[in-house]
Amino acid sequence: MKHTISVSVENKFGVLARVAGLFSARGYNISSLAVSETLDPTISYMTIVVDAKDEAILEQIKKQLNKLIDVISVTDFTKKEYIGRELILAKVNCLAKDRTKLERALEGYVAKIVQRKEDLAIVEAVGDEEQVTQLLELLAGFGIKELVRTGKIAIV
Repeated sequence: MKHTISVSVENKFGVLARVAGLFSARGYNISSLAVSETLDPTISYMTIVVDAKDEAILEQIKKQLNKLIDVISVTDFTKKEYIGRELILAKVNCLAKDRTKLERALEGYVAKIVQRKEDLAIVEAVGDEEQVTQLLELLAGFGIKELVRTGKIAIV
């Protein structure tokens, strides 16, 4: 089962490497990782999605994270109500005759065409994992040439 964890850390050189090293040393795979400064430039916020088979593994991960010197706090969103979002940029085939069809397809999503060139369009979209997956299935019908997808970010 995938679990979303946020970690507030001191914004210092090497902290990300130590956090990632903790996961790799124990054989846990990070499915998604997003890191950025907070309003306080001395603190960074990490959103980590990890696949933990049971609660014991998840508890072990949280305990190990809390042992790291530069970690300020660890929050497990698994049993909390939270908002989680991802961002995608997708370059899709879009002939002039299909432009209206693509625009209509995007209407059900928080998505827009941010650039058009000849027979391509770049689509920007934001949503939860399910919404992004549905949109990608829809865009596959147009032909996705290139895709960039952020890791999940989350807030309680």
